Amino acid sequence: MKPIIQEIYTCILEGDANLAREKVQAALDEEIAASVILNEGMIFAMSEVGRLFEEGEYFVPEMLISARAMKTGLALLRPHLVAADVKPVGVVAIGTVKGDLHDIGKSLVAMMMEGSGFEINDLGTDVTPEAFVEAVRAGANVVGLSALLTTTMPMMEKTIQAITDAGLRNKVKIIIGGAPITTEFAKEVGADGFAPDASQAAKLAKSFIG
Repeated sequence: MKPIIQEIYTCILEGDANLAREKVQAALDEEIAASVILNEGMIFAMSEVGRLFEEGEYFVPEMLISARAMKTGLALLRPHLVAADVKPVGVVAIGTVKGDLHDIGKSLVAMMMEGSGFEINDLGTDVTPEAFVEAVRAGANVVGLSALLTTTMPMMEKTIQAITDAGLRNKVKIIIGGAPITTEFAKEVGADGFAPDASQAAKLAKSFIG
């Protein structure tokens, strides 16, 4: 690993957004390929963040600041990735289901998935089944449904049913998550998987695409 790539990796691991941006620019100035900066610096760092989180060494705040550092560097890198025709590993449409306004968990999952190399279509909160259907039509390979309230859990089933009724169910993998959600509930409503946290959600999405 080149020293500047190692520095980008460290900045993201430590959550230093300003330094991450500076180092990404330095790597670009050294004419290092955008794909190398992305894969060896950023994605590698975010997978390590996920590992540390799963082992209980990192918690949600550490995960968030690492994800923000990654996003800061990625904003600078994105035009170069587009110019080099570097394709994302897949497209994820993510949102909190209709009737639910909780945002933090969903946003963290979106950040971790972006850190795994996905293009993210963040639909926000209080998202209708129709909006998810449109996102699949627009090319999402993975849909992430979030709910924090037990009262909005039935909306997950309605959303999955809407995607099925639109004839799109075989085109997409559906992951659900949120505090009240269980693996059993995911099976009941016909989701492809359940993730208890952002790190697992990113891994699951990658396993579906890979």
